[in-house]
Amino acid sequence: MAKRFAEHDRLDLTKTNEKVLAEWEKNDIFHKSIDEREGCPKFIFFEGPPSANGHPGIHHVLARSIKDTFNRYKTMKGFQVHRKAGWETHGLAVELGVDMIETDIHLTKDEKKEFFHLKYQEDVDIKRTKLQNKRLKEEL
Repeated sequence: MAKRFAEHDRLDLTKTNEKVLAEWEKNDIFHKSIDEREGCPKFIFFEGPPSANGHPGIHHVLARSIKDTFNRYKTMKGFQVHRKAGWETHGLAVELGVDMIETDIHLTKDEKKEFFHLKYQEDVDIKRTKLQNKRLKEEL
């Protein structure tokens, strides 16, 4: 009886992974999986940061694997799957801004809150303006 699957005496998963990854990068497979589905129903996955406010751990790997399963499933079902990084959802940029200012001058707790609120409102206003401009362009 003929063997259906190749057998390997010394399977090296690291080398196999490197070969597959190199092939994907060379042929831009990830972007093709999105571009080739232009016009198909869209599935947009908003992904939060893996470890915005803490140290990375094995639970982040597990969560990322589970999230990726949904994206791959939807891709196989014919959806155009866009992944949106969600770093801004945790306010990390604002926190870093406060930390940078704090190194130059001492801020009280109330001053930090006020700065955070002003910075957040500024970001919201910028995004609102961009969205309004986009809608105006679409109407024209």
